[in-house]
Amino acid sequence: MHPSLVPPDTLKGIGEKESYAWKTEFDVVSTLRKMGHDVRPLGVQYELLPIRDAVEDWKPHVVFNLLEEFHGISEFDSHVVSYLELLRVPYTGCNPRGLMIARGKALSKKLLHFHRIHVPAFTVVPRGHRVRRPRVMAFPLFVKSLTEEASLGIAQASVVESDAKLEERVRFVHDHVGSDAIVEQFIEGRELYVGVIGNHRLRVLPVWELKFENLAAGSAAIATARVKHDPDYQEKRGIFQQQAEDLSEALVARIVRTSKRVYRTLELDGYARIDYRLAGDGVLYFLEANPNPDIATTNEFASAAEEAGMKYRELLAKILSLGLQRSRAEL
Repeated sequence: MHPSLVPPDTLKGIGEKESYAWKTEFDVVSTLRKMGHDVRPLGVQYELLPIRDAVEDWKPHVVFNLLEEFHGISEFDSHVVSYLELLRVPYTGCNPRGLMIARGKALSKKLLHFHRIHVPAFTVVPRGHRVRRPRVMAFPLFVKSLTEEASLGIAQASVVESDAKLEERVRFVHDHVGSDAIVEQFIEGRELYVGVIGNHRLRVLPVWELKFENLAAGSAAIATARVKHDPDYQEKRGIFQQQAEDLSEALVARIVRTSKRVYRTLELDGYARIDYRLAGDGVLYFLEANPNPDIATTNEFASAAEEAGMKYRELLAKILSLGLQRSRAEL
């Protein structure tokens, strides 16, 4: 895990807001310990040597991977997993190939479009380049980082209605987020999250939805950084997640089939969350895949697993089991 997210041993005297940043790390570590495992959190940020030292000195049966970046770069998390593979150490979550493909939002969309899965029309604007909007892409458009996760750099200003605003937001992503930008057709509709768990035999969890009850006038229903990470803003604007309602059996079956196709096409394993937009005309658009998503007890992945009859301890045990199974298959 990231060094700043190594959790304390207890929540005694710590408020909910203070623990929000490392909620997943605390839930995973504390629950694994309650299950009888010997757990040693390891903060990793700039050096691989601490990983090698821990492997050689402690010889863990499996590494529970909660890392989302390395050297401050989200795409580098796949290199850390590759290093674990070179050390022949079992690890949880997604393999490095799947991480690399899924992190590349344009690449994943190209692959899925080839397999006839609906994706929004998009174009990529590399750093140092000006926007050249394709004629087929009409406003509104949505601008975000090509590589960053957790809604970094996403705000209401990410939805643009003119070429001037498009140029301004792309420049913001280039200068302030520090990455290339991807510009997508903005899809009005419902924001759906679908958890998938498995290596070869896949289990699709119940469809979850991001709900907005009290958005400010003129605001778009999008998962901004504040929507995802600001509890006060969530409470103020009535933002919450729940099992998606009013979906027909046929639509749910289509979502399940599509999610399995996405998971396999992007070479994912372990566990992942697939994000969609369900347009008003019933077309399901793939937005992005999130391998190793947030698995705090209150997050949508764990909530969906519980709805499917999988308690939190069972979820963590399954994730561990999948990591060990993959390791045995590769030996």
